[in-house]
Amino acid sequence: MATMKLENINKIYPSGVQAVFDFNIDIKDGEFIVLVGPSGCGKSTTLRMIAGLEEISSGLLTLDDKKINDLAPKDRDISMVFQNYALYAHMTVYHNMAFSLVLRKEKAEIIHERVMWAADILGLTPYLNRKPANLSGGQRQRVAVGRSIVRNPKVFLFDEPLSNLDAKLRGIMRKELKLLHTRLGSTMIYVTHDQIEALTLADRIVVMSQGYIQQIGSPTEIYTDPKNLFVANFIGTPPMNIFRTKLNDDLSFDLEGTVVDVSKVSIADNLVNFKNKEVVIGIRPEHVMIEADNGKNKGVPSVVTNYELLGASALVHFTIGGQKVISKVDERVVFKKGDKIVFNFSLDNTYFFDNETENRIYAINHDKGAQDESRD
Repeated sequence: MATMKLENINKIYPSGVQAVFDFNIDIKDGEFIVLVGPSGCGKSTTLRMIAGLEEISSGLLTLDDKKINDLAPKDRDISMVFQNYALYAHMTVYHNMAFSLVLRKEKAEIIHERVMWAADILGLTPYLNRKPANLSGGQRQRVAVGRSIVRNPKVFLFDEPLSNLDAKLRGIMRKELKLLHTRLGSTMIYVTHDQIEALTLADRIVVMSQGYIQQIGSPTEIYTDPKNLFVANFIGTPPMNIFRTKLNDDLSFDLEGTVVDVSKVSIADNLVNFKNKEVVIGIRPEHVMIEADNGKNKGVPSVVTNYELLGASALVHFTIGGQKVISKVDERVVFKKGDKIVFNFSLDNTYFFDNETENRIYAINHDKGAQDESRD
């Protein structure tokens, strides 16, 4: 187990392209950190700099308060699990897991003890004499994880390890990785583009975009208190519903002929600064309230364009002023395409963003110290 600190880490390639900008985070002993973001956001590059597979252009990387910028990968006491498993096809599961210890010339009894220990934890004991070709995708990924944990490194790195698995196996492996972290208590850094993995696995999530950290926080903080429009729209399935509108002098806005008064919301004092300006309003699908239009109920009228049953819940699609909107409802609430509905929402569950900076608009007395680390 170990602590790690990244201070003002930058990655600039010889071509002049900068992949990572001023990356800062303190990682606690035994913490599970997940880096998440779209392809090309710099998350895998950051992981590879930690592993020593990419040179750090500038900044300081420390492990247990010791600078490791210039250490070779083999000297960092860090283990990495890759997306493609990287198993030796001619070796059995046992020898794949033992290989790194053999290279370190550990005693045979220690190697056997560590391999059997890891195999027991990962449920691989029945497969130790098999070769990778005779294993399922999930079993191969467990072997790759086992090969890492036999080394007992200070830090585990995972580079999108579940992306090659089908949906059911990914769900199973997420649970196994979470249990493994609980059992080992090790420091783990995990890279993914899958927000479900981030929300279910992480102690803290680092949301990245275009090489910058957008926000760092617990899964609950990231989901319920996004600091900017990117985080709000990226985290959450289905994504947040977004409306762009103009605030009037009386702190109201028009939504398809329905006037919405926001003068009483908690951030009204700060919204005064946005009078006669464009703002962005976000509402999560679970906070979009809809009901069949009986001609008497109040709300913004619309028509259902699609209905998706997900099992315990369903998604109802419709449009408001040309803007696609999704409502997440109980599976017992059934609509069909063409049904007339009315749409309502609670201002208590509505997010406001600056249209120019795309930063979240908070109440004037909002505790800035609680906003975690985010891009200015």
